[in-house]
Amino acid sequence: MKIFVGYPKSKVDLLVNATSLGLKPEDGSPLDEKQFSLKQVRAVYDMIYRPAETKLLAAAKIAGCQTANGVGMLVHQGAQALEIWTGRPAPVAVMWRAVEGSVYGI
Repeated sequence: MKIFVGYPKSKVDLLVNATSLGLKPEDGSPLDEKQFSLKQVRAVYDMIYRPAETKLLAAAKIAGCQTANGVGMLVHQGAQALEIWTGRPAPVAVMWRAVEGSVYGI
């Protein structure tokens, strides 16, 4: 097995931020932007959902990447947990509206 440590030099289909960097306004980037450019990336998924647009997602948009935050994961993990606990279908549409209201102010 070959172990690779560092940043890829080639194009990347998906970059996922699974760190807590981005939760606070003073947080830096989870990437070393001197070693890795977002222009290499097609899509960026940041598991953070508040703020709705992290600095990483904003930079990814500027670089031309497709972006998504963690709202969908939050809703669907909550729905799955509710279904496991209650044995009943979760009201996913209601859950989406509640999260969107909280995160986006809709």
